[in-house]
Amino acid sequence: MEGAAILLFCLLFVNKSYAAELDTISDSSSSQNRYLGIWYKKITSKTVVWVANRDHPVPDTSRLELKIADQGILGLFSNSSMIWSCNTTTSRNVTAKLRDDGNLVLINQQERVLWQSFDYPSDTFLPGMKLGRDYVRGKEWYLSSWKSSNDPAPGNSTMGASKLGYPEFKLRQGALVKYRAGPWHNKLFPWGSIFNKSLTFRVNITINESEVSFAYDNEDSSILSRVTVNSSVHINIWAWVDNARGWIPVLSVPSNPRGTYNMCGAYGNSSMDEQSCNCLDEKRFVPKNKIGWYRGEWSGGCIRRTPLECKNGLEGFIKYSHVTLPDTGNTWFNMNMTLEECHTKCLQNCSCMAYANPDDSRSICVLWFSDLLDIQALGDSDVFVRMASSELDSQAISEKKQGGSNIKIILPVTISGILLIGLIVSTWLCYKRRKWNHSKPAGEEKILNASRSQGEDMEQPLFSFSTIANATANFSPDNKLGEGGFGPVYKGMLEEGHEITVKRLSNNSSQGHNEFKNEVICNSKLQHRNLVKILGCCIEGDEKLLVYEYMPNKSLDLFIFDKTQSALLDWTKRFNIIKGIARGLVYLHQDSRLRIIHRDLKASNILLDHDMNPKISDFGLARSFGGNETQANTERVVGTYGYMSPEYALDGVFSLKSDVFSFGVLVLEIVSGKRNRGFVQSEKETNFIAHSDVFSFGILVLETVSGKRNRGFEQSENESNFIG
Repeated sequence: MEGAAILLFCLLFVNKSYAAELDTISDSSSSQNRYLGIWYKKITSKTVVWVANRDHPVPDTSRLELKIADQGILGLFSNSSMIWSCNTTTSRNVTAKLRDDGNLVLINQQERVLWQSFDYPSDTFLPGMKLGRDYVRGKEWYLSSWKSSNDPAPGNSTMGASKLGYPEFKLRQGALVKYRAGPWHNKLFPWGSIFNKSLTFRVNITINESEVSFAYDNEDSSILSRVTVNSSVHINIWAWVDNARGWIPVLSVPSNPRGTYNMCGAYGNSSMDEQSCNCLDEKRFVPKNKIGWYRGEWSGGCIRRTPLECKNGLEGFIKYSHVTLPDTGNTWFNMNMTLEECHTKCLQNCSCMAYANPDDSRSICVLWFSDLLDIQALGDSDVFVRMASSELDSQAISEKKQGGSNIKIILPVTISGILLIGLIVSTWLCYKRRKWNHSKPAGEEKILNASRSQGEDMEQPLFSFSTIANATANFSPDNKLGEGGFGPVYKGMLEEGHEITVKRLSNNSSQGHNEFKNEVICNSKLQHRNLVKILGCCIEGDEKLLVYEYMPNKSLDLFIFDKTQSALLDWTKRFNIIKGIARGLVYLHQDSRLRIIHRDLKASNILLDHDMNPKISDFGLARSFGGNETQANTERVVGTYGYMSPEYALDGVFSLKSDVFSFGVLVLEIVSGKRNRGFVQSEKETNFIAHSDVFSFGILVLETVSGKRNRGFEQSENESNFIG
């Protein structure tokens, strides 16, 4: 039916109590098939949300009739032949009704539902509908896409609850998982953190021996919303906006057309913003295949630096915060177990790799019994991962011993212990009071003295913590712009009306004291139109914050890798962005007071101002050189794989050429609109760097550029810039 229009014999419904109607419509006069469907009544866009006879279209010339036949069967008849029925029989008097929520029901005289269309979803998840399983009736509720935009037959894309372990939604293409939304919990819809403030949901989760189901309703009943699965293997969330007279896409996942499921392999950590991979913990995990990992071949994942041995209960757990929990396919769970009990149960089983509570509002214990897959950096959960005793910090060791200790303690020792603890607590409280009273100068002096001892000067104004808290509405989630290696980033407004960007060092950040000091010092000595300007910093107690000028167009990666946003960048704009980055890099390498090697040049670290001028940001990993120094070695390789030069990624050797290498990768991404790791040649996924004929790829890019983006731009100039 590809390319053919559809005739729909439709039941129409509305959000409030309007009467349902029957109607026959056509998208064009060439339609050959008819279907029984349901859609909204009083909105301008005819949006089908359910189709009965998906597999059995009726010829346009047939006479259609929807009626209740003998034995109470609701059926669709074509020329007196039944082509679809509700598959329910009863000898009692029954009535068919289309409810305001879009649910077609068959009820008896006692108003008991005998059959409902909500039990047989098509491609649309509506408020009040369930997804999951009914074990008593042997029924599964899941979404299946249309075969194509013109064919409502079941397609190859499905979304439903996982069959094993703690329930979560998975998007599949056939049997292949393409995307995972994460374990269910009552706090939010699986994608709730991405919704804007006006579109929030009430969630109803049922998990017991009879049923595992997930349902939602709009907090604001006046807002129409729906979730769909399409034939291109995407989950789309829509909201109806009257002013726009159309459905506005709230979210589409996965953002990567290849899917994001387990893109980083076991114990890999993927960031949905940057579309890159790191090991879960660089101190305790290493890439399983270091060379392949550098090339962007991340599916091999990471392994523990110190293997588990499970000897005499000496192992323990490390807590990783603000992540999405791993794939729950190979888990055991208990709906009534505290986190402490969960800790003990996992510790007692050598096969238990991690534990967590997916829902803070309830006491749930989930244990993982295989490698942890599909972990993402941007989440709101904590997971406790099993580690060898030599990898544990003091806190983890203490928790481990408390969880597994069974030593009998005699009364005198107990009393002595209590007295000792009381003395320690009293001393600690006195210390904390003094620290609180002097926290600001102590915190400042620690950073300032460290910089002075190295002959460096911060040269930046210091903001008070209260000033920044007021500017960001006390770090409101509504003002959060994103999160990077340093920590969360917020938009703020100073009292005088100046917009700012605030980076707040997270306690769980992979960067710390040295990177903070490094970024402040580097930025204070650098002034260039293509570098982000730092306005100051804040150091109070444990708080460390950086204040920058606000960039309204955010980062470059949000434009070049997004199909919609990339259309805003014609070739001229892309070329100007490349030139701006090059000017900033030349300034760092040749013209600044210090010779600076950035070491983390990538698309997400290029910010765009109101006029789309590029500005290089994030100098936490930068290194400065004096005199004729041009090269250095390091045992700690930092940055982003895929942008690193081979000698740096493999041997720790970095120089000015390392930034030039990163710049080259960035140029290819800007010109092509493709990520380094996502380039495909002959159905084999690789990256720009691993591809043997980069110049041929460049010529292909030039044809795309000159043919689509700016036909008036000179081909010779395109070629000269690419070759240069």
